[in-house]
Amino acid sequence: MSGSTTAGARLRVAGVRGGANRWVVLVVLCVSLLLVALDATVLHVAVPAVTADLRPSGVELLWIVDAYPLVCAALLILFGTLGDRIGRRRVLLIGYALFGAASAVAALADTPLVLIVARALLGVGGAMIMPATLSILRDVFPDRRERAMAIGVWTAVAAIGAALGPVLGGFLVEHFWWGSVFLINLPLLALLLPLGRLVLPESKGCGDGPWDVLGALMAAAGVLGVVFGVKRLGAGEGPLGPETLGPLCVGAALLVLFVRRQRRRAHPLIDMRMFARPTFSVSVGCIVLAMLALVGLELIAVQYLQLVLELSPLETGLRLLPLTFAAMAAGVTGSATLRRVGPRRMVAWGFVLTAGAVLLLVLMGQHDRPGLLTTGFVLLGFGLQTTLFGAYESMLSEAPADQAGGAAAIGETSYQLGAGMGIALLGSVMNAVYAPALMSVRGVPASAGSAASDSLGEAYEVAARLGGPAGETLRAAARHSFVHGLHVTLFVSAGLLLLGALAALRLPRIMECPPPEAREATGEAREEAREEAAEEAPEPGEARPSRAREPRPPQPRRAPTAARESSEAAVPAGRGSR
Repeated sequence: MSGSTTAGARLRVAGVRGGANRWVVLVVLCVSLLLVALDATVLHVAVPAVTADLRPSGVELLWIVDAYPLVCAALLILFGTLGDRIGRRRVLLIGYALFGAASAVAALADTPLVLIVARALLGVGGAMIMPATLSILRDVFPDRRERAMAIGVWTAVAAIGAALGPVLGGFLVEHFWWGSVFLINLPLLALLLPLGRLVLPESKGCGDGPWDVLGALMAAAGVLGVVFGVKRLGAGEGPLGPETLGPLCVGAALLVLFVRRQRRRAHPLIDMRMFARPTFSVSVGCIVLAMLALVGLELIAVQYLQLVLELSPLETGLRLLPLTFAAMAAGVTGSATLRRVGPRRMVAWGFVLTAGAVLLLVLMGQHDRPGLLTTGFVLLGFGLQTTLFGAYESMLSEAPADQAGGAAAIGETSYQLGAGMGIALLGSVMNAVYAPALMSVRGVPASAGSAASDSLGEAYEVAARLGGPAGETLRAAARHSFVHGLHVTLFVSAGLLLLGALAALRLPRIMECPPPEAREATGEAREEAREEAAEEAPEPGEARPSRAREPRPPQPRRAPTAARESSEAAVPAGRGSR
């Protein structure tokens, strides 16, 4: 019975790897990612409706918005490494079911507490889905050229989901009620569950040794503390406040203990030796820097469009569409670009192009310049997506196939950390420039200037209450100070992007692809190892047979190809080839 099951699984995996079915798998994985990306942003425009209906307190509203990204970021490593042990397809399907159940609960929530719990469960489901999609993609596309094309499509879908969320959410809230932003998940999941069970192949890592449950919980708590502290910084809390400093210190300490624990264990959750490989560690750093720039700039750009140029939410979304379309184009063409120029130049020039776009946007002022904004957003979207594509592909290709889930979880955690740090860092720079200028505006009471220093939106409300010449003076001063702060923030962002370009110079010059016979030999060896492990595993209640293994006939040594020789020469002594 076990032999036929093993043979059937082997034929299924071989069929997926060898035929057109792997592109069907890619479609399923991309729809899965679209689901998670949509849910990350679709609630933003529904917050006023949720507030009017459920009347949450300030703390409850904060958790309604942040519960999903916090829980998702904290559990990525846990579920990514669990998928390597028990099966990535199994974790993905469980994530589908949990995501669907949580979506239904969130849509019908009648109290803030129920909605917070549902959003947290959505985060658990998202943490199961996100690393599983990337690790299955790594297994289904063993050829690096095809995998690069698949990752390009994958990253383009992520850009589409992030941009489509607010637009779709606004449409649903305008025509239905706020709970409909969660119900849109159910038709997609009703399609994904049976289709995923039918077409997705199961894949695992080596699975040696027990799963480190304590280490997984330490990683989850550490990431949760760091991300929560960073988000509090982004919300304007002081860096020395207990609600910021406490989670940051506890989270950092737990992550340090987690790393030390993984280094001592014979069978770690994540092989920390991956970070000793320059390609892997530099790729992770580039993902953090790219997201740091992207999310912080998007947040400030939205405020500029709505509060300085006074565009409506729909007009703001339309102005940002060129950024999304450019990101999609970069993802679709990324595979060809990577083969032509190599990872080093692709990531470095992506950072440089993005820095140039940011410096171009410094020309923005208090008056609308549609041509300038469109050009800047197109260059920004194309440059950042080029950088993210090259970094993700290099990171995933450098990681061992047996640890694809852990590597994918590290990449997604870096993505979330970069996003939180971008809001905190660039938001802090913006506030440091904006607030002092409003403390002593001529003709405006000191108390009004202090209240207006919190944000530009608050300044407009204070100016409206003041009225008369004092209100107009405060409004003009706030607009001028915000634009000045925007320019300083853009310069800081450009400096960080150029730092990323320098870091990218440590990536490989060319996209190294092993010859077809080496890929086939590696795949065959992996399949043989899985077959032998399945055959030697006893049935439930059956004792393990003691039998001597028949010796394998000696295999002829294959002459190394030129590509293989150059690849081996580039690897330091003591480290195995990829």
